[in-house]
Amino acid sequence: MFEWRKKWSACWDEVRYCSSRCRNQKLDAVDVALERNIVSLLQNRDRRATLCPSEAARATDAEWRPLMERARMAARRLVAAGVLDITQQGKIVDPSTARGPIRLRLRP
Repeated sequence: MFEWRKKWSACWDEVRYCSSRCRNQKLDAVDVALERNIVSLLQNRDRRATLCPSEAARATDAEWRPLMERARMAARRLVAAGVLDITQQGKIVDPSTARGPIRLRLRP
């Protein structure tokens, strides 16, 4: 996810990527596993329960710390797909502006 830029005002509905780097970045097996683990872990909990992205990273690999940003990116993709919400202090936040600790929960 990314924020609106003035230069895109005439074609915002057509914008899909913020840069060439984003456009060329393909999902690999780890990214798919992180998305799958986020959804799976949340489905096995109470409907109102939340999840820290680190839990999905831990479920994906024993060396989970380097996966944290990728786990957050997986969460952003799932928000864009309409699967979950990102929250801070119990309130839904915009994934593109969220800073600090976040929690994930399935959309009702």
